[in-house]
Amino acid sequence: MENNDLEFFVTEIEETLLSVHAQADLKERAKKSVLKYRADIEGYICKYPDFLTSFCPLPVRETAPEIVQKMLFAAAEAEVGPMAAVAGAIAEFVGRDLLPFSSEIIIGNGGDIFIMTDKKRSIKIYAGNSPLTGEIGLEIEPEETPLGICVSSGTFGHSFSFGKADAVLVLSHSASLADASATAIANIIKSAADIPKGINFAQGIKGIRGIAIIIDDKLKTWGRVKVKYYT
Repeated sequence: MENNDLEFFVTEIEETLLSVHAQADLKERAKKSVLKYRADIEGYICKYPDFLTSFCPLPVRETAPEIVQKMLFAAAEAEVGPMAAVAGAIAEFVGRDLLPFSSEIIIGNGGDIFIMTDKKRSIKIYAGNSPLTGEIGLEIEPEETPLGICVSSGTFGHSFSFGKADAVLVLSHSASLADASATAIANIIKSAADIPKGINFAQGIKGIRGIAIIIDDKLKTWGRVKVKYYT
């Protein structure tokens, strides 16, 4: 991110590691927010263990905490398990909690970002060993935000993927949906020949604003995606 005008801090609690840019140091507020949403998710897993392990959508229960419901809805739209949405969901929910204290918030949670900005921002894309890593990025206009920008990869990172894409990026006003959709689309991409299938699948998910698929030296986009070239 090109955002040297903002304060930067890190919030780390167990598996959650947030990189936060804001107009002030809101580390303690971010920590309380992370603890709340982790407790909501962990409490739900205690009652319904399949929420943690399922690769398929699960029923949306009205008694579930809000963040859990968002994950369940996103998983249903993208046809994946609910934990495929967890990083994006936490980034967004924590980000929205911080917005009353900072009109600009950029939170990275692994490869997933929640952004609310007052000015144009550029985000460099990391795509593992692809030659496009660091050579391209996304330009985000303030009127597009709040926005979730989430990535899934079959070649790097800790998240499980059935595919071989170096990076699948999804943009949506819902970071939960962007995260779940990135996982679903990345699962489809076994080779460059599968890129049209991935785009076709994305077009069927209501709420996606745009996607970018990177595999080796190939980049394909669909929707509202503005690519920036650094060379």
